[in-house]
Amino acid sequence: MTRKLSRRTLLRGAGVSLGLPWLEAMMPSRAFASETPRLPVRLAVLYMPNGINTKTWTPEGKGRDFSLSPSLEPLQPLKDKILVISNTWNEAAKSGDGHYVKESSILTCQTISKTLGADLRNGTSVDQVAAQKMKDPTPLPSLELGISPVATGVDTNVGYTRVYGGHIAWSSPTTPLAREIQPKAVYERLFRASTSDGSSGKMDALLLDRVLGQANEVRAKVGTSDKARIDEYLSVVRSLEERLQRATDASRNAWKPLALISKAAAPPEVPADYPEHVRLMLDMIALGFQTDTTRISTFMFGNSVSEIYFRFLDGVYGAHHDITHHQNDEDKLRQYYLINKWHVAQLAYLMQKLQSMKEGDGTVLDNSMVLFASALSDGNSHNMHKLPIVVGGSGGGRLACGQHLVFSEDTPLSNLYVSMLEAFGTPVERFADSTGPMPGVLVS
Repeated sequence: MTRKLSRRTLLRGAGVSLGLPWLEAMMPSRAFASETPRLPVRLAVLYMPNGINTKTWTPEGKGRDFSLSPSLEPLQPLKDKILVISNTWNEAAKSGDGHYVKESSILTCQTISKTLGADLRNGTSVDQVAAQKMKDPTPLPSLELGISPVATGVDTNVGYTRVYGGHIAWSSPTTPLAREIQPKAVYERLFRASTSDGSSGKMDALLLDRVLGQANEVRAKVGTSDKARIDEYLSVVRSLEERLQRATDASRNAWKPLALISKAAAPPEVPADYPEHVRLMLDMIALGFQTDTTRISTFMFGNSVSEIYFRFLDGVYGAHHDITHHQNDEDKLRQYYLINKWHVAQLAYLMQKLQSMKEGDGTVLDNSMVLFASALSDGNSHNMHKLPIVVGGSGGGRLACGQHLVFSEDTPLSNLYVSMLEAFGTPVERFADSTGPMPGVLVS
């Protein structure tokens, strides 16, 4: 007879406690009456700024008969777990500047307002539509991650506030979601949330109250322009309030972690370099998904107009944004390709990590969707046709993986989002300018 295990079962040894991954023995007894235990579906978004070298991106062939391109080569071991999608665009981003209008609306498919300060206007992003419609709340409704701090002030070259360039997740048309950029802080937040006694939400709420109070005190002492900057900041910070309330409420429902988080395994305070920083953030997504502390996460490799240096890659010796303005220079195109390939390798890393996490008869990857996207195709011309889109994972068996889907030119990207929301279990009739679900994405 199989012994029932608590989801809090620990392996103890050498002074360290480690949480077990999901096991069938941790399921409530009534779950065994069903042949297929209900497992959560997760949604992650990995956002790469500055577009692609279009010459090395698109696979050859279509449907299930396709070969991965040089840029997508890191996904070869996972080819049957991905959808490569060609010929989409985001029509809402066809006007405006080269970056902010396109990148801030990649998940909203709405046109942002041209503003210098606090009167932001976008749309609700697809990840937040899923979070708000999700029937079974988790302690953290979603997890927003990045590498670079959000810049404030105005980009005088184009007349948009830089706040747009640091956010892809929006809980409402006026509310971008604050991002965490330090992996240790993310880990500690996941750890607190996984205790499921409400301490995470209460502690974060106390900190939020203190931050808001201090910001309002400062606001009363500064001039008009600084007030606008502080209002910019507060509009982001206030977005945490409702989410913290949900985190506290989640402790009162039936939610239990699918695996525990060891406090002793926290990552370092300061990552050694950019590649380690990225990997640690991807590890945080995987941990949040494995434990079911959150089912939704977004991650930005860099802000809009990212100038991160990729000198850690052999053969690359420049800043990202500068290299993307290649002007058909062969050497810059070569470096552009190497940067794209490195980003794709990080997608492969996260997928492989999720695949290594067993869950029921499958893996966490089987129950996840990982969207990899950029808001530009060719960065030199700021082209937003033929967007580079890859979806990894099976979405709980709902995604028809192992295909290169080629659509007619300028197919709405929002159609993909309608299909992904269906797979996530939060269906909508329409998202932004969608015309319906994207054919071939879902298992029929």
